[in-house]
Amino acid sequence: MASSEGQSATKRPPARASLLKAAARLFYADGVSATGIDSITAAAGVAKKSLYNNFTSKADLVAAYLAARHEEWLTLYRGRVAVATSPRERVLAVFDAYIDHANFAYEHGFRGCGLLNAAAELPAGAPGRQAVRQHKEEVEGLLLKHVAELLLGRDETAARVARHLAFLLEGSMARAGLEGEDGCLQEARMIAAQMLEEL
Repeated sequence: MASSEGQSATKRPPARASLLKAAARLFYADGVSATGIDSITAAAGVAKKSLYNNFTSKADLVAAYLAARHEEWLTLYRGRVAVATSPRERVLAVFDAYIDHANFAYEHGFRGCGLLNAAAELPAGAPGRQAVRQHKEEVEGLLLKHVAELLLGRDETAARVARHLAFLLEGSMARAGLEGEDGCLQEARMIAAQMLEEL
């Protein structure tokens, strides 16, 4: 009997992973504020005590969710940039990773950037808002790195172009979230490609 208990325990994911997966789905679909601890534990199939054994608070769970979303996007970006063969393609890889993220099969449809959605619900000064800002700054930094490769020795122009591309990317993501599909992101990628051709 002990061996069958051991087998069932190994089949089930750890409580932390189950909680994070359930929270990610619910936070994205329903929002951070509208999602209660009871909903998360029920969706994860674990006791409420398991949540507090793995996360110190709901804020801690939100922070883990934001970190997971960031890593999810970075994984998509790394896959795209690994096959890019030029600085121009590496810039567009950032846009492609946003499009890939938008096309994940979310349970209740695409609602835009999960990080920005969460940040909009958090109070000013909340650590989660700072985490989202750092992610967005990292994305802009990646754009700058690749634009600077394209515009060697033109640092000021590269910084300005990267900033414009970041605004184009984030604005198109916000609009795509409202429309529930990736058309605005696709159009933003085409605009970015044209901008890069004209440099």
